[in-house]
Amino acid sequence: MFPGIEEQLKKIKRGTVDVFPEDELIDKLKRSREEKRPLRVKLGIDPTSKDIQLGNAVPLWKLRHFQDLGHQAVLIIGDYTAMVGDPSDKDKTRPMLTHEEVMDNAQTYLDQVGQIIDLESTEVVRNGDWFSKMEFSEVVQLTAKMTVARMMERDNFAKRYAAGDPISIHEFIYALMQGHDSVVVRSDVEIGGTDQTFNLTVGRDLQKDAGQEPQVCVTLPMLVGLDGVKKMSKSLGNTIGITDEPKEMFGKTMSIPDNVMRDYFELATDADMDEVDKMLAGDRNPRDIKAELGKAIVRRYYDDKAAGEAAEEFDRVFRAHELPEDIPDVKVPASELKDGKIWIAKLIVACGFAKSNGEARRLVKQGGVRIDGDAVSDESSNLEITDGMLLKVGKRRFARIYRM
Repeated sequence: MFPGIEEQLKKIKRGTVDVFPEDELIDKLKRSREEKRPLRVKLGIDPTSKDIQLGNAVPLWKLRHFQDLGHQAVLIIGDYTAMVGDPSDKDKTRPMLTHEEVMDNAQTYLDQVGQIIDLESTEVVRNGDWFSKMEFSEVVQLTAKMTVARMMERDNFAKRYAAGDPISIHEFIYALMQGHDSVVVRSDVEIGGTDQTFNLTVGRDLQKDAGQEPQVCVTLPMLVGLDGVKKMSKSLGNTIGITDEPKEMFGKTMSIPDNVMRDYFELATDADMDEVDKMLAGDRNPRDIKAELGKAIVRRYYDDKAAGEAAEEFDRVFRAHELPEDIPDVKVPASELKDGKIWIAKLIVACGFAKSNGEARRLVKQGGVRIDGDAVSDESSNLEITDGMLLKVGKRRFARIYRM
């Protein structure tokens, strides 16, 4: 039923920072094979935004690796933990979300998660199923399992306290909530980013306290964004979404710095890392290697055909300075015009290149907007519509504008 221990370890440890305690994992894998019992592998996700990007996908792919090895994936939708907000990598208290906001995000998450893990064989639960039923006395009993001194071992809490920055009590509770999830689902293994290390170890402590065998913790690195410096984050605008169109996905990949290509190969593709290391150590042009990376990422979420077409489109537009073949036509209703003109921000939003006027204005300020090849520098500009005029936003988005 299960592959050999060495084969399993190789797949599990790919791209990880730490597996601890590793000897416990080996023991669990051995017993799993002997008893023909899959390990229960937990991943909790807090749907604090709607879309999944490559950084969010890293632990999901690790969960898929365990599935491929024959183990039981347990996906916890943190509808209650998301309302509290994970303080792990935050230097200040984060805004609290409503349950309605969280559940709206959760549905989009589940739609997208199915592109990575096998949802049919996944045990999907929501931690609101147990937290919503807890009485206040049970919450107090849970908090009694953790001391303030233990909480202050967390680096960001210690730094905030030393700086005199406020720490809310509900932030202390988050790690206990995540740890309690492990007790409820009786996890054998929990997956998380390196920023989750403290929370994962709290899970081990609570399981021991409950008389359970403690989980093994598998930690993964944070994938940096397109800037090559900061963690991939939608709020920073440095992401590649798993639902991005193939040409957008490929084009964004081509913009990453050369020095993070190996991390992207390891964390965002299925590429053989021995082959990748040979390629990176050779004398190939980094741009050509990056193109291989872009195709590997697109292939993972689409297919070979989409990957090849995205690469060809990129070459056509950026190497040969030609326009893409499939520029959409956008017709502007007369009701949107004033004296035959339209505000540039409104036009960008109408084309679907920004979700709000504020975002569109920032694009103009950043110098990423052109009309018929000429840069638009004034975010308050009102443009006269000329049928067929070309709007370009950023490096890869185009639209032909017409009056309706």
